[in-house]
Amino acid sequence: MHDIPLTWFLIFASACFVIGLLGVLVRRNAIAVLMAIEIMLNAANINIIAFWRYSVPGPEESPVSGPMLAIFVITIAAAEVAVGIGLILLCYRRRASADVDQYDSLSG
Repeated sequence: MHDIPLTWFLIFASACFVIGLLGVLVRRNAIAVLMAIEIMLNAANINIIAFWRYSVPGPEESPVSGPMLAIFVITIAAAEVAVGIGLILLCYRRRASADVDQYDSLSG
């Protein structure tokens, strides 16, 4: 029935999540940090779709609940990027740098 085992998807999603986590912890550029957060959210989407695909839906569940949840996560991620880019542009105008180490306080 399934050509690729579930564990391969989980290993791939774990690798993506670790890469995103390392990107958040190591990178200093705010845009790169946002991209790393997106990688982590995509790893969560891979897990959602993989578990949905390999589970047997019951009679009370909708057969499209996994993809709908993934679309919801993608929508939230798009809103997060829009707000994040706006905040980064505002901070860049104030200090002329996108280095996250310079933004350690809320005062100007």
